[in-house]
Amino acid sequence: MRSVSIVGIGRAGGALAIALDRAAVPVDHLIYRSEPPTTIALDRNKLISFELLEAIGSDVLLVATADQDIRSAADAIAAIDELPPIALHLSGSLSSEELATLKGKNVAVGSMHPLVSISEPELGSERLNGAYFCVEGDSIAVEAAVQLVEILGGKPFSIETSLKPLYHASAVMASGNVTALFDAAIEMLSKCGIETAQAHRILLPLLQSTVSNLADRSTEQALTGPFVRGDVAALERHLDAFQGTIDDSIRSIYLDLAERSVKLAGGEHTAELLAAISVAKRKTGC
Repeated sequence: MRSVSIVGIGRAGGALAIALDRAAVPVDHLIYRSEPPTTIALDRNKLISFELLEAIGSDVLLVATADQDIRSAADAIAAIDELPPIALHLSGSLSSEELATLKGKNVAVGSMHPLVSISEPELGSERLNGAYFCVEGDSIAVEAAVQLVEILGGKPFSIETSLKPLYHASAVMASGNVTALFDAAIEMLSKCGIETAQAHRILLPLLQSTVSNLADRSTEQALTGPFVRGDVAALERHLDAFQGTIDDSIRSIYLDLAERSVKLAGGEHTAELLAAISVAKRKTGC
């Protein structure tokens, strides 16, 4: 079993540290660059300031800093005398090329991004089990990443290094943008005289049922609502209801997604629905 050290003990780094410890993976160092973490249940004896670090004798180094700090962390690590044979960072949008300085020191480099929302370390550590991880980089680094992912109970998959930003944009669409869309739905329902917190509670089971449908069906099969039924009248009622109530940004989101939904659903009313959406977009400059 490979030993690991982690640079950056925030949400992702903390979650990995907890999960690796739980999986009995040897963790040598928990390296912090500014202040030691105080709210994460970790072995305090393994914490070490980056400034005091003289060697990293682990098999694998995980760089779990913020994206903008990965390159500078790699540069600083490269100055250490004893380096690990493998280094992986956890960024979703950046590729293994961020660790180029370490590669120049004969370290195999790669990235290992958990495709799961980590809002805090303890809960995040539990979500890693069963999560998909995107891995890429040097073949030796990818092999190590796959081994670690499988030990954590995750499911690894690989993409080309150059496609990392597109992969991450997909993840943002499926997670962060869905949250923003849910927030827009809450705002719309609150315009009906319902408190924001209550609107959240009312709409959440609907979202959960949609996710449940997506777990068992394709997007075409999981899609429900007026666009599946070809209900042009419902679309027109929605647009009328927006007048003087909903701002143009939400109207624009609604129309763009309506267009996507209509094309996804297909059916005999597709042309009529798309025409109505096109007219509505022209009226508001969407």
